[in-house]
Amino acid sequence: MADRGTPRLTVDVGAGLTLANPVMAAAGTFGYGVEFAGVVDLSALGGIVVKGLSREPSGGHPAPRIVETAAGMLNAIGLQNIGVEAFIADKLPALRRAGTAIIANCWGNAPDEFAEVADRLSDAEGVAAVELNISCPNKREWGRIFAADLDRTREVVKAVRARCRLPLWVKLSPNVNDIASFAKVAEDEGADALCVINTLVGMAVDLERRRPALTNVTGGLSGPAIKPIALRMVYEVAGAVQIPVIGIGGIASGRDALEFLLVGARAVQVGTASFVDPTATVRIAADLAAELQVRGCGDVNEWIGTLDVNGIV
Repeated sequence: MADRGTPRLTVDVGAGLTLANPVMAAAGTFGYGVEFAGVVDLSALGGIVVKGLSREPSGGHPAPRIVETAAGMLNAIGLQNIGVEAFIADKLPALRRAGTAIIANCWGNAPDEFAEVADRLSDAEGVAAVELNISCPNKREWGRIFAADLDRTREVVKAVRARCRLPLWVKLSPNVNDIASFAKVAEDEGADALCVINTLVGMAVDLERRRPALTNVTGGLSGPAIKPIALRMVYEVAGAVQIPVIGIGGIASGRDALEFLLVGARAVQVGTASFVDPTATVRIAADLAAELQVRGCGDVNEWIGTLDVNGIV
């Protein structure tokens, strides 16, 4: 294809929210965003998803809680955070000046806690959307992953939707047999977009000590190792719902991001790559634009969801 100049990158992610480009920093991998202000131009991102916020501060799990694996990493941080009130008072004012969409990831130990945090965030100036984390794989307090139980998924999304006045994104779990059924439940209960996927449950061991490498025993696997699984699940969810899908999982380059958009994601989030390269998010956003330009695509929306499976399935 001929070079058609700089492509248009603006994307609509539902409920009236438009991003300047499809690349965001994923929750839990970019701090509260302000930590990266001196490293990257935050305004070059489509959005920043801050680390998961709870009603009260949470210390997470004891170390060791991160371990490197082949083509990825395991984490069992346990959703450590400063709490929603401290975030609003101490972090959000600076983030409002970043020049990009701020999405607040949040969680609770029960449906009413999820709803309470989302309610508080709805009144916080500068928050563009709420991302509901019902899929963390290492919260012992939950008993099991909320997003791995259809009834619990329905209950939490319904409770949050009743009190959340911002666009509501629901982050789904890959630790299920049929992710499309969970996507449909979240859509039915009022989700405005779906984030696909969170980490997969995994484990690493220390041979010398004959002990688990993580104090939590298991953790969430992320990084390039999970990209094929994430791509498949984004493809399945995008074909099952009418609301936007945001792709997450192993994205480390503009080509990776382009693959997620091709199978139906409206935008993407970059996570583990930021641990390897703190500038990864901005680099990937620039690479995505260049990849589109090389392909003669003048508007990213012309690319989204155009995977050709005719004659294959």
